[in-house]
Amino acid sequence: MNMAKMGWKKVLGALVALAMLLAAGTAYAEEILVYTALEDDEIPGYLALFKQAHPEITVKIVRDSTGIVTAKLLAEKENPRADVVWGTAATSLMLCDQAGMLEPYAPKGLEKVRPKMRDAKNPPHWVGIKAWMTGLCVNTIECQVLKLPVPKSLADLVDPVYAGHLSMPNPASSGTGFLTVSAILQTMGEENGWAYLDKLHRNMARYTHSGSKPCRMAGAGELPIGISFAYRGIMQKQKGEPVLTVFPAEGSGWDVEANALIKKPAIKPAARVFLDWALSAPAMDAYAKVYPITAYPTEVAIPAEYPANPESQLIENDFDWAAKNRERILAEWTRRYDGKSEAR
Repeated sequence: MNMAKMGWKKVLGALVALAMLLAAGTAYAEEILVYTALEDDEIPGYLALFKQAHPEITVKIVRDSTGIVTAKLLAEKENPRADVVWGTAATSLMLCDQAGMLEPYAPKGLEKVRPKMRDAKNPPHWVGIKAWMTGLCVNTIECQVLKLPVPKSLADLVDPVYAGHLSMPNPASSGTGFLTVSAILQTMGEENGWAYLDKLHRNMARYTHSGSKPCRMAGAGELPIGISFAYRGIMQKQKGEPVLTVFPAEGSGWDVEANALIKKPAIKPAARVFLDWALSAPAMDAYAKVYPITAYPTEVAIPAEYPANPESQLIENDFDWAAKNRERILAEWTRRYDGKSEAR
């Protein structure tokens, strides 16, 4: 009888041990919540790659413009919901870091990342995956109809001939809008930069709350010229729309689309797995097919329509200055120009 009891105890103990082992083996079989500002048409392809590599992890995406993602993260500071931020402006993540919201993490492959595309801390609080830059989206057919010259520079855009024909993103809600305004203030100096933006405002028909919308509007012929970002214009042309992407002669504002681990009482192992994958060679090759500047070099050719040396198009960008002065810049921009912003 005692032997039988001991036998059952051993069986029960073995079952408990097996259950614990299975639980440990499925520790990554989790759902993670990922906030992103990547473009809608990018995300499915990337996630398909991730699913192939990690079918045990379910990724739930919350996607919005950079400014809205940033505001959402900051509003949730005391009760964070996201596990990971993927592909959101480094300047925005720097704000979150200042608020103590980011958990340091060194993803696999970090040693290959360009110094300008990662946080300098060790381990870093954010790590970039690619850069995106200002581009002018020009509907060539509409410009012919309206007898508008194709602009080649930011200086061209303040010519009165373009009055009522321009759109650009509101920098308070769009990362593209902010990197463009930040670049103008950095390259021209603040006094001359605000004077330039005053003149640009006179020609502006509308400020959008999406970085890609000015280009979409140009492609649809709603407004002939949109200050947007290069990727969107190039994608529009590939779809057959009469859009020419112009890289302004003064250089393009830019930012790093970066990733971070959100600080939470319990960090899911799958969140770190996702960040490792997001910096992996297969992910980087996928980014490089449509963006010419990635966190580290790949063998993928520079996508069509970009300059042969895309890095030479980028302005000298002081990310620390941009992050520290972001709220002041946005407040001043809103005071001066928000009257032409579209309704939210």
